[in-house]
Amino acid sequence: MQTILLVDDEIRMLELLELFLIPKGYKCLKAQNGKEALRMITDKEVSLVILDVMMPVMDGWETCKEIRKLSVVPILMLTARTDKSDVVKGLNVGADDYLTKPFDDSELLARVSALIRRIPIEKVEQTIIKRDEYELDTNSYTLNLYEKRVLLTMKEFKIIEALIKNPMRTFTREQLLLVAWDYHSSTDIRTVDSHIRNLREKLKKSGFPTDQFLITVWGIGYKWK
Repeated sequence: MQTILLVDDEIRMLELLELFLIPKGYKCLKAQNGKEALRMITDKEVSLVILDVMMPVMDGWETCKEIRKLSVVPILMLTARTDKSDVVKGLNVGADDYLTKPFDDSELLARVSALIRRIPIEKVEQTIIKRDEYELDTNSYTLNLYEKRVLLTMKEFKIIEALIKNPMRTFTREQLLLVAWDYHSSTDIRTVDSHIRNLREKLKKSGFPTDQFLITVWGIGYKWK
């Protein structure tokens, strides 16, 4: 049974999410603020986090950033605002997907199912994909260069995995959307650009010469050189 951590300061929203998820076989843990959520991430085995943006004490963006220091667990952010800048901000701090309130149960369940399908069912022996000086660790979701390593979100990992496995192949944004998401009808194609931008910035801060390898093909998409 997959365990989902629900994080929202409104009890009614927690109960609504639970009402949608439990009949589908998910176990739910509930936290009413970011600090409580971080304690649960540390103590419990969690498959997915559904995280509200607007919360007191520690908002969803800050909570997401702190979770990313501890775990690569998929994070679905909930927002009551449709402003694209809020969506981009969530992706830039490590969220894997977002859902705008109000939403219906079918949309929530589709996104939850898509994110959880990306999780390996069981631990396997360490698998390393090598390309030039880079090593992509498919167990720890890290990109390694010599002694340096960067922890990737699930979406970042899926994108970089596709690119590294197919050097010199140009992927369109639509193709990368399908690589990282199992559907794309409700996901803005510009989300791919946000993830690529965030990935480049993360790698650059860690000293990776990313600009030499992760190439933008203008008007088309991206490739690994």
